[in-house]
Amino acid sequence: MNDVHYSEQSFLDQLMVCTEYVDKAERYELLGPLYRLIIPIYERRKDYQALLACYQHLTKAYAKVIEVTNSGKRLLGRFYRVAFFGKAHFAEDEEGVEFIYKEPKLTSLSEISEKLQTYYEQKFGVGTVKMIMDSAPVNREDLDSRLAHIQVTWVRAAPEGMAAASTSGESLFERAHNVRRFVFETPFTRDGAPRGPVHHQRLRLTHLTTENWFPYVKRRIPVIETQVEEKSPIEVAVSEMESQVTELTEIVNAKAPDLKKLQLRLQGSICVQVNAGPLAYANAFLDPTLAPMYPDEMVDKLKATFKEFLTVCHSALQLNAKLISSDQVSYHEALETNYYKLSDSLSGMLGQPLQDILVNGNLSTTVTGVELESSNA
Repeated sequence: MNDVHYSEQSFLDQLMVCTEYVDKAERYELLGPLYRLIIPIYERRKDYQALLACYQHLTKAYAKVIEVTNSGKRLLGRFYRVAFFGKAHFAEDEEGVEFIYKEPKLTSLSEISEKLQTYYEQKFGVGTVKMIMDSAPVNREDLDSRLAHIQVTWVRAAPEGMAAASTSGESLFERAHNVRRFVFETPFTRDGAPRGPVHHQRLRLTHLTTENWFPYVKRRIPVIETQVEEKSPIEVAVSEMESQVTELTEIVNAKAPDLKKLQLRLQGSICVQVNAGPLAYANAFLDPTLAPMYPDEMVDKLKATFKEFLTVCHSALQLNAKLISSDQVSYHEALETNYYKLSDSLSGMLGQPLQDILVNGNLSTTVTGVELESSNA
């Protein structure tokens, strides 16, 4: 009997240690499942003081979840793909192998690169390590065999399905927890240049699957599967416009709107420069003289995305009008002017005036407690 009690107590002690580390790691959502294992033990023992402490901890944890969710400023780390090249330096289990590294908080690309270079130069000697800072495929025949080459690329956690391009329905916690699939993008053009005019711009998406799931007991996990897909110029345009719609929608629907983020996103979205931003995509792919060059379904999809874009920009403008102070009225009026200039330029290519787009887009919606009516456009 004593052995059973000792085993239970040992198990309980380990669980309580877990709650401390989960809290320190800011994985507050995991405390609920942990305490569902702990609380029945204390209930059976009628240890009400311990139960009080459990529920107090849970209350604070769920309050923290609400706080960081509303603020959108949760720092759960960043992921990087790191590849090693150089048989003269790296061991067999590293050379030619790709790893996903999980780095804390807001570790930048330059920080992890410097850290890796310093570590391996201490191991191999100063001047023996060369960092590859672009994400393009590496031709190993072009590398100096006397050097250890390390390629570092920022990657984002991705949904399991290849076709799923957005994680907008997931919380920040879900995007960084229990993940093993990652993706990075490499822009390219047919003539070999990484970037060109929007009607030449292509995108290579490299999907990586790791051996285990993050978080893990180690800071890096080897990649066991790589899949590559390429997007045509019009597919790049659709993807970019969908991303803009998603970002603006998240900002507009946030329970605690961030005015600075809202204005930065709005300003970047509704610029009316011919050779930049949404208007460049519309001119390249939706102009009546050019649209027949592209698949009808992609043109229709881009048009639909542009209509969503104009609708959410309108919502964002109304939210901005609600949030600004009196000294920003002129700035807001300038944003509105740009918006209506952009909508005028787009309406002919979309085949609908702005008013019809807003009505058909069901703009009437509640944003942060304010009724936004399309009839006021």
